[in-house]
Amino acid sequence: MTDLLALTAELVDQASVSFEEGPFVDWLETQLESLGHLTLTRVGDNLVARTELGRSQRLLLVGHTDTVPVNDNAGARIEGDTLWGVGSADMKGGLACFLELARTVTEPAVDLTYVFYAREEVASAHSGLVELHRARPDLLTGDCAVLGEPTDGTIEAGCQGALRFEVVLAGTRAHTARPWMGRNAVHRLGGLLTALAEWPGRQPTIDGCTFHESLQAVHVEGGVSGNVVPDRAVLRIHHRYAPDHTDVEAETMVRELLAPHLDVDDTVTVIDRSLACPPSLSHPLLRRLIDDNGLEVRAKLGWTDVARFAEYGIPATNFGSGDPAVSHTRDEHVHRASIERTFAALRVLVLTA
Repeated sequence: MTDLLALTAELVDQASVSFEEGPFVDWLETQLESLGHLTLTRVGDNLVARTELGRSQRLLLVGHTDTVPVNDNAGARIEGDTLWGVGSADMKGGLACFLELARTVTEPAVDLTYVFYAREEVASAHSGLVELHRARPDLLTGDCAVLGEPTDGTIEAGCQGALRFEVVLAGTRAHTARPWMGRNAVHRLGGLLTALAEWPGRQPTIDGCTFHESLQAVHVEGGVSGNVVPDRAVLRIHHRYAPDHTDVEAETMVRELLAPHLDVDDTVTVIDRSLACPPSLSHPLLRRLIDDNGLEVRAKLGWTDVARFAEYGIPATNFGSGDPAVSHTRDEHVHRASIERTFAALRVLVLTA
């Protein structure tokens, strides 16, 4: 049997920071192109491998190939049964499970589509999944989908939506020796930052899954020089909202929160928008995955492409190896047991569905 931890380490050693996934996808293509039971299609840096067995159902196994930028954690390092390195949890452990299934399961009980797509960790405008859907929507047809996002071998259903705002506050320049002759735009950030820090948040429960909204200032800039009252300040805000609200409702809430601290010359712009997705676990294949393995079901607090598949009319859920709490951190890692548990559940599903 393949050592799945070692296989994941091999994937981690293939650097694939967003926009630089090409060589890693080339490597994946090399791994799969000689397998007679799969049909491969490459669209840019997106790779799709499909079985064509005429089964009554088709399951999509979907994973992104990119990682966040390296943070002194390039390359794989194995200590005992733990693998360390950027992308180990998010989501090369999941990709290793998919790759091993693709190489070893030649007669699945359902037709399978393996989707390896680029640029998930950046703004949605760059999404490889969107690129793939625009160019070849037929490659993404199916009855349901499992995304290999890190869930530590549990089900994380649905996902929260995400809105990114840019707030520009106006001021008036003046000499710092006579600040009363100007208006300090940086000082005006105080009220906005306090409002964000004091926002109570919501924790709605939907289909048994408790979501946890957040509203955070993530970037601040301003200032002209050391002796000038600044006439402009920029604040960027990230809002994660639960799927019982639409993106319009979430945007309205944020704008109403900010309004008391804004003047007519200020601007608030939505610079990125990703829709929320409620839990979608009614499909028989997804129910079998849960019930046959006694899997815990909880809410996905981040955003994932299950929302994109919901737009495409395909029920999807998140199920992969690795702890989502360590994703994107310097100490990102994954344990052998998490990968093996995830792989075993998926293998049973595709062989007996």
